[in-house]
Amino acid sequence: MNRASLDKRPSDVARMFDDVAARYDITNDVMSMGQDRRWRKQVLRAVDPQRGEVVLDIAAGTGTSSEPFDAVGAHVVPADFSLGMLRVGKERRADLGFTAADAMKLPFADNTFDAVTMSFGLRNVQDSVKALAEFHRVTKPGGRVVICEFSTPTNPVFRKVYSEYLMGALPRIAKPVGSNAESYVYLAESIQAWPDQAGLASQLQDAGWADVEWQNLSGGIVALHRGRSH
Repeated sequence: MNRASLDKRPSDVARMFDDVAARYDITNDVMSMGQDRRWRKQVLRAVDPQRGEVVLDIAAGTGTSSEPFDAVGAHVVPADFSLGMLRVGKERRADLGFTAADAMKLPFADNTFDAVTMSFGLRNVQDSVKALAEFHRVTKPGGRVVICEFSTPTNPVFRKVYSEYLMGALPRIAKPVGSNAESYVYLAESIQAWPDQAGLASQLQDAGWADVEWQNLSGGIVALHRGRSH
């Protein structure tokens, strides 16, 4: 279970994302210094969607993470529990099938998707193992999962600098460009409370995924975890 989510009810977290929806993408771009675009490209490579495949992009927010899958000819379903995010996304891309969904209880049948991916959302789920098991349920046999999430920098010195940035600078940077700086205090805390690379790999295995592996990005600030359904 995600310790950082225990202090907030799911409805509180959803409202928090509703509040920041309008400027969420630009705030993320500023805070990551443009690295979020590189991370999305890495997610696309890891998922490796083929034309005609069906991909679930859970915690898709406004759909920015879903657009690369659509661009290569996959049928992508952007899903999120924040109605505010979905509304902003639908205004941007009315052609995409935005769907309201709880990661722990997905509104899809078994064996529906060729791939499931989630970027920077799993740590905000109340029970991450339960969510990962749901992803497994809706994935076809032989299908894959790709989780892109903040993780633990591998260099101890950089890890300390990064931690100080999260708790000090991040909310201050978010204030002039975002709509709710307090939300980014919560997000920073959720990143610090999140398991490291090996910890998330264990969660994936506990949820039934096979062939679990990970790849560090940006020195371990972010990690891409992969798994396969069987």
